[in-house]
Amino acid sequence: MRIPGHTSIMASLHHGTMRIMRMSRPTRRVATACLAMACTATLTVSGSSTTAAEAHANDGPRTWRVGPERHLTTPSAAAAVASDGDTVLIDAGDYVGDVATWTQDDLTLRGDGGRAHLRADGQNAQGKAIWVIAGDRTTVDRIEFSGATVPDQNGAGIRQEGAGLTLTRSWFHHNQNGILAGANPDSDIVIRRSRFFRSGLGDGYTHNVYIGTVRSLTVTGSYLWGANVGHELKSRALRNTIVGNRIADGDATASYSIDLPNGGRSLIAGNVIIQGPHSENPALVSYGAEGLANDSRVLWVVNNTFVNRRSSGTVVALAAGSRANLRNNLMVGPGELTNLAGVRASANRRVGLGGFVDPATDDFRLRTTSPAINRGVRVPKQWRARWEYVHPTRQVRRPSGGRVDLGAYELR
Repeated sequence: MRIPGHTSIMASLHHGTMRIMRMSRPTRRVATACLAMACTATLTVSGSSTTAAEAHANDGPRTWRVGPERHLTTPSAAAAVASDGDTVLIDAGDYVGDVATWTQDDLTLRGDGGRAHLRADGQNAQGKAIWVIAGDRTTVDRIEFSGATVPDQNGAGIRQEGAGLTLTRSWFHHNQNGILAGANPDSDIVIRRSRFFRSGLGDGYTHNVYIGTVRSLTVTGSYLWGANVGHELKSRALRNTIVGNRIADGDATASYSIDLPNGGRSLIAGNVIIQGPHSENPALVSYGAEGLANDSRVLWVVNNTFVNRRSSGTVVALAAGSRANLRNNLMVGPGELTNLAGVRASANRRVGLGGFVDPATDDFRLRTTSPAINRGVRVPKQWRARWEYVHPTRQVRRPSGGRVDLGAYELR
């Protein structure tokens, strides 16, 4: 994993875009505040006109409006003046070649009236990404990132450097990496109702989602597909919760659908995971392939529907020493459940296509004739599949009561 570093402590204003290189948090805040107080442009803040200096002089969080017809015409202009706790509302539409570094804490960055599309168009922030997020506890909602490329070939829609990111209703596509997060033991990353597709340079080191050694990763209600040679989702997090998603290769050459290379306390539940015919690795889920470096080696794989469109494969490839539990999963297509002897496995079953609503369109909800109905076994409460994926990018509560069905869906 190549993550370039920057040691410059210079802050610059270039064509209306603030770019602050890696520096201490207090230094970054001073640089941001100084730039904002030097700015004399009239801005629209919470429906009224004010200068940037006046906005920063006021106590409490502010709302900044961004759009082609507004005083702040680009997200990068908002990055230059926002303070901790502020909200930036970005009008729907295309923002071509606009990149930014966000250094503030507790920011909310949201597309307003639809998704705001950040198209890199050959530009990047700090040689890293369309957005570099250095502040803590950031929320990104309804933003689309595409075309991120950098000279070292490790560019991302978002490079997450701060502690804590909540990402909702956002799209990442045709980047070298969709999202790339480095190691941060205080960081919790939550991804909900988002799409990641057609990213990866084709070198095997770039992926739709690549999360470093953070405290936790949660992915729910999201659609990941079509990675180029790399993985659909790769995470080194100490804890992983991957629940109620659709992860599919389509016609792409993706490798693993889910790669947890260093282990970690992990739950993979209620997902539809579809390995395409051109996948470059026969395993759908890989656990510990680069060494079980994380403290926990506990993996639960519960109530997923695994579809293998290759001629062979392994559903869950485990490193020796893994403490894996495989329960209530459906397997469609060839291949073995796991490679490791002695794994605790119960009520996993291979079925044909006849019991699903429409396999040709990846709709693997159960028909009343399915042999998966009422065939499940009980699972400890903390490891149960509680959510089901609804296409596109939604999730609903899995019905409870009575004996559980196998696979990612409960018959309604």
